[in-house]
Amino acid sequence: MNAKSLMRQFLWENKRAYGISILAIIISNFINVQFPNILGRFTNALQAHRLTSKDVLVYAALLLVVGVVYVQFYAIGQYRNGKLGRQFEYLLRRRLFAHWELLSTEYFRHRSIGDLLNHAMNDIRQVREALSGGLNILTNAIFLLLATLIMTFTTISIKLTLFSMIPLVFIPGFIVWFGPQIRDSSRKVQEALSDMSELTEESFSSIRLIKATANERVETERFRDKVDHIVSQQLTLFRRSATFQAFIPTMSSVSFAIALLYGGYLALSGQIRLGAFVAFTLYVGQLVQPLQQIGFVINNFQRASASLIRLQVLLEEKPSITNAPHPVELTGVRGEIEVHLPAFQYSDAQVPVLRNIEFRVQPGQTLGIVGRTGSGKTTLANLLPRIFDPPANTIFLDGHDIREIRLETLRKAIAYVPQDGFLFSTSVGENISFGDADASRAKVEQAAKAARVYDDIVAFPDGFDTVIGERGVTLSGGQRQRTAIARAFLKSAPILIMDDSLSAVDMSTEKQIIAALGRVRQTRTTLIIAHRLSAVRHADHIIVLEDGVIAEEGTHEELIAKDGLYAKTYRIQQEGEVTRV
Repeated sequence: MNAKSLMRQFLWENKRAYGISILAIIISNFINVQFPNILGRFTNALQAHRLTSKDVLVYAALLLVVGVVYVQFYAIGQYRNGKLGRQFEYLLRRRLFAHWELLSTEYFRHRSIGDLLNHAMNDIRQVREALSGGLNILTNAIFLLLATLIMTFTTISIKLTLFSMIPLVFIPGFIVWFGPQIRDSSRKVQEALSDMSELTEESFSSIRLIKATANERVETERFRDKVDHIVSQQLTLFRRSATFQAFIPTMSSVSFAIALLYGGYLALSGQIRLGAFVAFTLYVGQLVQPLQQIGFVINNFQRASASLIRLQVLLEEKPSITNAPHPVELTGVRGEIEVHLPAFQYSDAQVPVLRNIEFRVQPGQTLGIVGRTGSGKTTLANLLPRIFDPPANTIFLDGHDIREIRLETLRKAIAYVPQDGFLFSTSVGENISFGDADASRAKVEQAAKAARVYDDIVAFPDGFDTVIGERGVTLSGGQRQRTAIARAFLKSAPILIMDDSLSAVDMSTEKQIIAALGRVRQTRTTLIIAHRLSAVRHADHIIVLEDGVIAEEGTHEELIAKDGLYAKTYRIQQEGEVTRV
């Protein structure tokens, strides 16, 4: 459901609540316009010398009652509309986030996080302000204008009212002509804010690199350029908004001048009473107020319209990876993997990143995948859970094309340790139990022990309840990797993928984790991607990728005997380890 449809549905589902709030505002306006009428009657009585002390008290009491009742009804309408606006903001943010979760990884390769966050914050806030505050003001303006006109037509003079309204008829045409310019400026401001958010998010994520290379001044200059662009766009928006807002008071002032001239003439000639003239001058002020409010609301709605269009584009994005029309309901996954991949190429790439990949892994076996940086190891691992979609009939799980298996079933059957060992900014325990939220503390601790991170965690101030920073920034690289491994161990999925997840641990810890993995992998099919060959020497089968193709394959002993790329790399790494020792 897109943003406009979601708004229409929300308005329809809450039509009764909106009706009550709008009715409260309408009642408040018809009460409010009694104020000039009472003052006019008071002026007539004062002019005729008919006022007594009791009459003064009665008029004062009437004005007090009008003021109190008006405020009560208007407050009810404002509160209810504001509450409904917040509910829609909450609903739209949830809908937007849920939609992002459905989109494929390919989408996020081409969109900045800062821009997406700007959608979730500023654009939705603009829509909410239009729906709550804007609706309040628009309802108040329309019915205050209507109530004022009714009172002036019926209690003062139709001619005086019509003459005074002449300058105001130009306002709607000006709104129609100038409004789109404000909407265009608002869109450019939002886009500039997105660019700033993108740079800010990027700078904060790379703060260690910035400080290590003494590039704070460079980043500050980049940020200043973005802010200068925002200021330039905002000044353009403010100029147009100021012009828009100034036009309505100008026309209102002309209208007020006509009211004084013609109304004064009618009063002096005896065609209307002095009290009616005094009341009309107050009514003119009440005519000006809703017209100014209408201008403000139109301005607000133009901005919200630009934001709604941006949200509309987001919510109309379709995931590139979806379930087949009739997906296979695979139960009891054994973990047999078979790959016959002629080629795989990213949508924005010129050449395939993988070519002629052929292998088979039996349930419970371990496959080691090694190769230089950029050889396609991570890409191959990402194809199995369909993070990126392989061609049809190229990758099979338990004899079924993975594109035919229900996505949720496929991904639940896989425990995945990403290359960066990503962690969430929550407690260590919650990070480990991410794949199994119902896991007991005992199971969490058991997984931490298997990943050799238990001793580190219990040394933290709050143990497993210690809250780590964003992306686990408060942990060392090795602690992050081991925590991510513990998370995968706890999931107990039939397939385990470890993407270079031992690179930040020392050799002793690596051996301990591999020993624990040896016990775990008896019931799992395991894919281990590694640069350090000691992490895969125990594998049942090893493939060596070079420029996207399998250059060598076999067991550790067979590859050593071939004395090829694997053997040479292994000897170099062994010499390096000996040197460090």
